Parts: sequence; structure tokens; C-alpha cells
Amino acid sequence: MGGKLVINPDLLIPNKELSLNEGAIIISEWHGPREEGGYYWQALQAVAREYHIDLNAPVRSLPPEKLDIILYGTGGREVTMRYNREGREATFRAPFEGVINNLHRRYQETSSEYIREKIAEVMSEVVCPRCNGQRLREEALAVTVDGYNIIQVTEWPVQRTLQWVERLSGEESPLSQRQKMIAERILKEIKARLGFLVDVGLDYLTLKRTAASLSGGEAQRIRLATQIGSRLMGVLYVLDEPSIGLHPRDNARLLRTLEGLRDLGNTVLVVEHDEETIRSADWIVDLGPGAGENGGEIVAQGTVEDILSSPHSLTGAYLSRRLQVPIPSVRRNGNGKVLRIIGARENNLKNIDVEIPLGRLVCITGVSGSGKSTLMIEILYKALAQYLYRTHTQPGAYDRIEGLEHIDKVINIDQSPIGRTPRSNPGTYTGLFDLIRALFAELPESKMRGYKPGRFSFNVHGGRCEACQGQGQLRIEMQFLPDVYVPCDVCHGARFNRETLQVRFKDYNIADVLDLTVDKAMEVFSAFPNMINRLKTLQDVGLGYIRIGQPAPTLSGGEAQRVKLAKELSKRSTGRTLYVLDEPSVGLHAADVHKLIEVLQRLVEGGNTVLIIEHNLDIIKVADYIIDLGPEGGDRGGEVVAVGTPEEICANPNSYTGQFLRRIVCLEYPEIGKDF
Repeated sequence: MGGKLVINPDLLIPNKELSLNEGAIIISEWHGPREEGGYYWQALQAVAREYHIDLNAPVRSLPPEKLDIILYGTGGREVTMRYNREGREATFRAPFEGVINNLHRRYQETSSEYIREKIAEVMSEVVCPRCNGQRLREEALAVTVDGYNIIQVTEWPVQRTLQWVERLSGEESPLSQRQKMIAERILKEIKARLGFLVDVGLDYLTLKRTAASLSGGEAQRIRLATQIGSRLMGVLYVLDEPSIGLHPRDNARLLRTLEGLRDLGNTVLVVEHDEETIRSADWIVDLGPGAGENGGEIVAQGTVEDILSSPHSLTGAYLSRRLQVPIPSVRRNGNGKVLRIIGARENNLKNIDVEIPLGRLVCITGVSGSGKSTLMIEILYKALAQYLYRTHTQPGAYDRIEGLEHIDKVINIDQSPIGRTPRSNPGTYTGLFDLIRALFAELPESKMRGYKPGRFSFNVHGGRCEACQGQGQLRIEMQFLPDVYVPCDVCHGARFNRETLQVRFKDYNIADVLDLTVDKAMEVFSAFPNMINRLKTLQDVGLGYIRIGQPAPTLSGGEAQRVKLAKELSKRSTGRTLYVLDEPSVGLHAADVHKLIEVLQRLVEGGNTVLIIEHNLDIIKVADYIIDLGPEGGDRGGEVVAVGTPEEICANPNSYTGQFLRRIVCLEYPEIGKDF
């Protein structure tokens, strides 16, 4: 594997100002004294008595040799243990194995997935000391081609590996004539496969990259690259947003690949919001007119010209520029304070210094693989989360971050689900359901029956349907196939029992309310300002069509992200919050992007800072400040190419982002475009 998981003392004891008695060790059984301390804690007390270790002293002040005894044990020397449980006391002598050794042993021996997960929270991966991360034995690494072993070759980005393979098969090849004859067919195959990866915009990846670390778009494009080589005909290829994570510069290569599949005699069906992809299509099917129950119809279909001229197509309106996201007349100057990252050098970042002005909408741009996520998530977000919330996450390599005192909260609004079970829904996530339950508990019928708010919860006993435990559906395990959910045959999806459903507000029972769309709920609860406030924020982010009780697993990534935004909008702003978003435009139509921009601008208007990684030019053009990384991906990236307002980026000849931004600005605003 090239590395192994070990207990990290810094994660095990994140706050060294605490004493052991105050719970410095975060693993529960070692966490500190309770009324009746368990075996592990009593063992810790025994070793502290024998070696005169002060359990009340801050961990930072303990002598290193004494902290080593706590963490790594007594090395086989026995300690007098006094173990007391339920009034029975036992005294015996036994070695103390140490907290870290104990956790390592239990991690390897336990059959409990829960215990393994809890211990894994304080583990970090370290390079294997024997192979030094190379994964192979010395004998395998001794075999070289042109002086390079197989691991060295797979550590290069695809583009460099391709250049090396071309050199091996070219005129100036270091191979002998006999070796070239042997290797000819192999090199041809390797070159073709590497070429396919380059064609779909993955030239910055290294071949040793683990599958788990790939984004959805990257994994999809790798599968596409394998199909190109098969050169099949008569195949229907179905792709769901293949442009995810691609800079506009890389889009052209992907489109050429898709057109190549079509020209072989295949049909390529693509779900896509990207303008360039839509304009390249031979035939477009536009669904709508709205979303959710307001959609599901074919609004227009035909060529690009047919869509552009359709009066009913929202897609056509944005493509033709009848509708567009306006460029702000004035860019914000912020509050004059900055976050300054010094010496960022994780992954491919080249020891760069980056300044993020606060109180502004800031975009991090750059071609795929240029280091954007490494800078924002791996370094900045993880460092801020550790500083503000004492999290156990380990940020990427950097020297220091200046200006941390200007931020009191950091929030990562990503596209992960708002919950993993059907019990989680937009109503519970935003706190709206608490207000609805409180209202139902105040109704005369509830007072008469003695129902409290808990009666209307599907998470606790009492009012919920016990056959499905308030889920409204039953999970059928299908062994080797994905689990199937079927409606509960007792409550038929209502989630509550018959008595609970007899309580009504405006002729709606609690199940009916959960089935209301946000738009309809605005009418039903118009007299309740607290509810209207939460519902309005869901409307503002373009989610008026979703149902209050819609199960979390059925929400798309974009919908989940906007529910999180709605929750943040309903809170009172501190004016010192940093919101970080990684490609929030993924899965969004141009009209949804327009609404998203309005929401993000509201967050900034409250004095907060919004930091976004983005390829969508509509979002980039409205930013107050841009940090453009590059110039390429992989080891040819990781540098700051340009910084400044969108106008300053447009004027920078070295910025790929500026080149594409300039085109869209010139197209939409000819009077501004003439300046470039």
C-alpha cells in the first residue's frame, strides 16, 4: 500500500493545555474519570501512581519520558492495578501497554466496525518505512527502462509519461534496435491509452492516483477514455454532466472526444448544463418548464437554432442572451482585512503565498488539477476548522496563516447529502419541522389528548408508525444488489400512526404538511413569521418546488447544497463568517446559477466572505476578486498566475481564465469588451 495507518498523538490529544483528568485524550474510555471509571481509566490511574505522573497537570507540561509511558506503556514492567467494579475490588500486577499500543491492538483485533471507525478518527497514514512509499520490493524496483523504475514512471502526470513513451519509440530512443522491436506493440498500446486520457482532459493526473481520490467527473472521464479505445459502433453512450470539474479550456478536447464517438456510428446522449456542450449538440431535448412537480414536460426540442428561437425555453433564453446574469456595476472593496496563506506547498502547490481579501466574493479559478481544492479545502478550510473548532483534521503543508483573528466562523457548504436516511429532510435540516410540531402541539385537539411536540416526531416512540419506525418505507436487503425501499404497508408512507394523523391544522394532518411543497406551505403558514422566514429562504435559493418532508437521499447534490445555503441565510449574520464552496454550479441550469449568485451576494452583503472554486463563467464574472492558479495542471500547475478583479484577469495575457472570461464579457457587453 505504500503507507500504513498509525495512531497520531496530535489527533489523540488535540488540546495539550488540558490535563488527563480534564479529558485530554479524546477516545471515550481514556477520556477521564467518571463516577465508576472503566478498566482502561483505572489502569491509567495505576501507572500514574507508580510513576508519579500528575493527572491534573496540562499534558504540555508533562516530561516527555512520562508522556511516553502513558502513550506507549511500561515496556513489559508490571504495575499494581486496583480494579473496582460494582463494589468489588481486585488488586493484581500487570504490564501497562500504553494508550497508543492499546488502540493499535484493538483496531487490528476487533470485529466491531463502530470501534474501528472511532479509533480511525485518531489515525493518520504514514509512509511505509521499509519501501519508503514505493509499494514494491527492492527486486522489482531494480528493473528499469531508460533508467526509471515502474513507480517513478507512474508518479509522473499523464502528459509527461506520454512524452517519455513517445521518446522511447522515436528516432532518439535510448532503446537498442532489438529492444525497440520487442517493445513496439506495447509502446503503441500505452501511447494510445495515454492519448485517450489526454483527450478527455486528464493529462494532469498521475497513473498512481487512487480511485477513491478521483472526483465524479474524473472517474466518469476515465471510463469514457477506456471506451474510446474499443472503437465500437452502434453503441448508445449515456453521460451525466461529463464537463464537471473541467475548465472551459479543457472542454474542447472532451467535445472532440464525444464527436469522435458519434462519428464512429454511435449515439451519445448527454445530460448537460454547459453552454459550449449544448451548442455543439446535433439535437437538444429541453425539459421543464420548471423543476419538481412544475417540470417533467418537453418544452422544446431540435437543433440549437430551434432552442434559441423557442419562446418557452428557459435554456434558449439564456443561450440567446435574452436572459443573462448582469455584471455588477461596482466591485466591492471589502473591509480592508485579509487572510494570508504563507508557504502553501501541499500536493502540487509551489510554496506559494496567497492573499484572500475579506468582505468580498472571491473566486479561485484555474485549469483542472491546478491546485484549487488543495489550497481552499486541504489547507485553508482544514486549518481554520482546526483553529476555530479544535477539529482533528490535519491541514496540508503550509508555513502559517495570518489574519485568523478576523474570522469567527468557517462553513463548508458542499454537495454532500443533508442526511443518509429517509428520516432526514429539508424540514428537519432547516429547523422548520420543529416549528411545525410546536404548532400542532398547541392545537385544541392536541391539548385535549395531551399530545406534546414529540408526538409529531417520526424519530421517537409515541406518534410514529412503529412498523416502519417513522420512515414511511421499509428497506428490503437484496444481498448482491442495491437495497430496495418499498412503502410501509401499515401507514402507506404517512410515517405516523392513526391517532396522530387525526389532529389537523387547516384540514392538513402532520403527514399532509410534510407532503406540501415549499411554495404551497408559504400559503398555508402565512400567519406564522418564523415559518415564513425559513420557507422564504428555501424559495430564495430556487427550491420552492421541493416538499418539506422529501427524504434526503432523493435530493440531488445541487439541491442538498442549496438547502444548506437556505439554513445559513435564515441565521443571524455575524459579519465575520467565511463560507467556502467547491464548484457550487455543478448540476445547475443557468437559471439556477442566476439564483445561486443572488444568494451568495446576500451572504457577502452581510459583511461575510464567500470563497468559491469555480469554472462557471457566469459566477466568475460577478466575483469581486479572482485568484487564478496554474498555468497548467499537475506538476506544471500550483502557481499563482493572476489576481485581481475580473477586469484585471481579462487583461492578463497569461491567464486561460482571462481569455475565456474576455470572450463572454465582449459577447454580453460590447461596450466593456472594446477595452480588451
